[in-house]
Amino acid sequence: MNKMVRKQIYLQKGQEKQLKKVAEARGLSEAEIIRRALDTELKRAGYRLAYDNEAWQRLCKLMRDQDKKPPVPRKKRDWTREDLYEERMKRYDRRAS
Repeated sequence: MNKMVRKQIYLQKGQEKQLKKVAEARGLSEAEIIRRALDTELKRAGYRLAYDNEAWQRLCKLMRDQDKKPPVPRKKRDWTREDLYEERMKRYDRRAS
C-alpha cells in the first residue's frame, strides 16, 4: 500500500451527511470515498496518476510480438483519389433526389 499523508479538510454539513450515507451504502470508509473522488477529479483535470505496471508489461509484449511479424505485403491500389471524391459527392448530394 502507498504511504498515506494525513490531510484535514472542511466540508459543508450537507456534504458530510451525503458522504456518510455513500460510505455506509458502499461499505467503505469516508476517507476512501474522498480518495476515489479526488482520483476521479484529477483524471478529469488531466493529471496522470500512477500507471498500471501489469498493463504496461502487456503493452510492451504486444509491441514486441508485432515487431516480430513480417511486413504487410503492399497491394497496388485500384482506385484514384478523384474517383473516391466523385463517389462521395454523389452520395451526399441532396439536390440529386
